[in-house]
Amino acid sequence: MGGDLYALDFDGVLCDSCGESSLSAVKAAKVRWPWVFEQVDAAMEEWIVEQMYTLRPVVETGYENLLLVRLLVEIRIPSARRSSVADGLSIQEILENWLKLKPTIMSEWNEDRDSLVDLFGSIRDDWIENDLSGWIGANRFYPGTADALKFSSSEVYIVTTKQGRFAEALLKELAGIEFPSERIYGLGTGPKVKVLQQLQQMTQHQGLTLQVLCGGNEDAKGGELHDIDALMVSAPLDRMKAVSLEEELLLMPIAEEVRPLGFTR
Repeated sequence: MGGDLYALDFDGVLCDSCGESSLSAVKAAKVRWPWVFEQVDAAMEEWIVEQMYTLRPVVETGYENLLLVRLLVEIRIPSARRSSVADGLSIQEILENWLKLKPTIMSEWNEDRDSLVDLFGSIRDDWIENDLSGWIGANRFYPGTADALKFSSSEVYIVTTKQGRFAEALLKELAGIEFPSERIYGLGTGPKVKVLQQLQQMTQHQGLTLQVLCGGNEDAKGGELHDIDALMVSAPLDRMKAVSLEEELLLMPIAEEVRPLGFTR
């Protein structure tokens, strides 16, 4: 038996969800910290969303968007500051030092991860329930990815830090794909490295070559996949294309910037 087993990230590989996640984060941050946003007007909200596109690479899990949104407010509005890091902090410094900044602001704001995860999910649920078309419209699939998923004859799974129900809803409503829920490993199903190991060890996948396509700053960064036979491509699919059905229609890199990193046992 031969062939490929694909494990695809969702955000940054299949779907450009930065706009939606940023808007959801602003909504959630207003609920969590209403006093912080008393001086935030529409123009500043637009500025925040614009900066979030730049900061997206540091986000590993959705709740971090809330932290970034509040930190951006503290940078611009001194009276809103409750952290020791915001004064004089630049966007570039956030990009370079996020792993150090995050625990500092979490502690100084007296926040915990689970509460923020739950809030972020509930805000999205409310948006979907009350304005489904608006929520869907804030996302977009990269060109060619929907057809690649629909017509691929390879084994395909989605492994994401996004909550699975949101990925499934976008696949159905935006891409028109009824993707099996049991093939979506979302937030709460375990670390990505463990999930990939589980997929590779399944009896039905023996003899297949695991191909991992990640959207950038994920659990696999820093070489943590070195024990898995994987091809990791750190680029969105607008830099990739689907090949013909005869060649197993799915995800071939075409840009020079796309660097395949091989990991072998």
